[in-house]
Amino acid sequence: MSKLSTIFCTFAQMIKFYDLQKITMQHAEEYKAAVERVIESGWFLQGRETARFEEAYAAYIGTKHCVAVANGLDALRLIMRGYKEMGIFKDGDEIIVPANTYIATILAISDNNLVPVFVEPTWENLEIDTERIEEAITPRTKGIMTVHLYGRNAYDERMREICRRHSLKLMEDCAQSHGCEYDGIKTGALGDAAAHSFYPGKNMGAMGDAGAVTTDDAELASIVRALANYGSDEKYVFRYVGMNSRMSEMDAAVLLVKLKYLDEDNGKRRQLAAYYYENISNPLITLPKRIADSNNVYHQFPVFCEQRDGLQAYLKEKGIETMIHYPIPPHKQECYKEWNDRRYPITERIHAQELSIPMNQVITRDEAQQIVEALNQFHL
Repeated sequence: MSKLSTIFCTFAQMIKFYDLQKITMQHAEEYKAAVERVIESGWFLQGRETARFEEAYAAYIGTKHCVAVANGLDALRLIMRGYKEMGIFKDGDEIIVPANTYIATILAISDNNLVPVFVEPTWENLEIDTERIEEAITPRTKGIMTVHLYGRNAYDERMREICRRHSLKLMEDCAQSHGCEYDGIKTGALGDAAAHSFYPGKNMGAMGDAGAVTTDDAELASIVRALANYGSDEKYVFRYVGMNSRMSEMDAAVLLVKLKYLDEDNGKRRQLAAYYYENISNPLITLPKRIADSNNVYHQFPVFCEQRDGLQAYLKEKGIETMIHYPIPPHKQECYKEWNDRRYPITERIHAQELSIPMNQVITRDEAQQIVEALNQFHL
């Protein structure tokens, strides 16, 4: 980078990848009122705000039950732990999972002494290849964990049919898909149980960290609620060896505000995505296959480039922040050394070429135009 370019980037307005401050300030007064309501109540855990959020979010997703927990990873862990307590899963059972996912999906499986069985995605859709699922099933397979990566729906009817035929539990990782749908049904209500993350950078993020489990299964919901409360469903009576995973009243109150604006915010993301699809044109850059708006809430907008690192450096020089989701696939992580020699070529290609460009509801048209122009001008 030249000295002049460095000076320019230092003083010019950077286009942030995710301007959390600007996003938060849109409804700052409502957040302040919500927080003030909690402070005045004097009740900070397992109170009225959490109960209200659980009821509202279950209604929004379309499930009978929602259990608020501390974060998305815990939501994943608690679903599988709940199924173990119900006798449906046991140590050593296998869970089919996409090979290209965030590490949390895999951590939740291995943490429960279950075995993740990786299935490649398709290059076109970036989601698990349902045509490959059945060949991965063994007598020890007990479930499928589908992941709606980047905010794109990963579910189809073939997946449900496979689960019916083989008596498998279908679980959803909805950490990136708040508000996404399949055939009019929200992700989070398509399977037997779903985990949601409200990490601040999500389409609907908390002020700190938070998560939830949604399901129509009353027994599972009851067990998850107890497990998340030290294993107790009655004060000082511990039915399970549980954990401490509870959403704060502050986060529940804030999320109630954010839920009101979720569909509107997703609509703005879709408008930005449409602009990207219609205007990005560079033979060195591949866009993901465009799918119906209802099937995508554009948590991220990934682009793919064989010269990904060069593209990222170039965009930084142009004052545009980007992120990589994710640079190292789960099977190549140091914490899972036993899998490091495996080969998943489609997954590895995605992880080697993926670059996420700014995608959120506060990107202006001028900023979008700058991003598109920079992408179109990139060359070797």
